[in-house]
Amino acid sequence: MRTTLDIDPKLLAEVAKLTGEKSKSKALNKALEDYIRHKRIEELRGMLGKVDLIDNWYEIRHRER
Repeated sequence: MRTTLDIDPKLLAEVAKLTGEKSKSKALNKALEDYIRHKRIEELRGMLGKVDLIDNWYEIRHRER
């Protein structure tokens, strides 16, 4: 999808350098993917101690049908 954006050339050059991508589009896509992954990990860490999981996978797996 084509979109027109006003991106600081210095930031874009730094992203390309850090990602190792030669294409601006690939570099920006990779940076966005990494950002989203980082945010999702932060959300999961924020749930630490707030979600009660029952570890009964063995019981469920070996239940008679």
